[in-house]
Amino acid sequence: MNPPLLQTGTVASPPRIRRGFPVWLGGLLLGILVAGGATLVYFNDPVLSSFYPVCAFHKLTGLNCPGCGATRAVFALLHGRWQAAWRDNALFLGTLGALLARAGWLALNRARRRPAASLIPTRCLIPWLVVALIFGVVRNLPLGAFLSP
Repeated sequence: MNPPLLQTGTVASPPRIRRGFPVWLGGLLLGILVAGGATLVYFNDPVLSSFYPVCAFHKLTGLNCPGCGATRAVFALLHGRWQAAWRDNALFLGTLGALLARAGWLALNRARRRPAASLIPTRCLIPWLVVALIFGVVRNLPLGAFLSP
């Protein structure tokens, strides 16, 4: 089937597709959410406050999951205590650093008008899950006790 022709003999262009949700608005909402969460954690010590959720894995098994200590790590980071944050959850700190580095790299590429890419490449998910699994096992062994919060 041939495309429709206009009276002048040129091919009609398809209608312009408009985005339904502006990207900047999504970024603004995410920023507000992160700032609100950081404010909540900053003023409420996870060790002293009882409204934070309890880790179901830790409650059932008595073992530390790969995420145990992440809220305490955020609290320590927000108060400038880097060593305490590292001690609470090194995997969280490493992941956060990698995500911030990747976001910076993507922002630099955008400023240079290079093609956009995703924040978390799909090829990185399986290796990260393997590292998280190994971290979760090692932090519960006697030799990896230094990784437990």
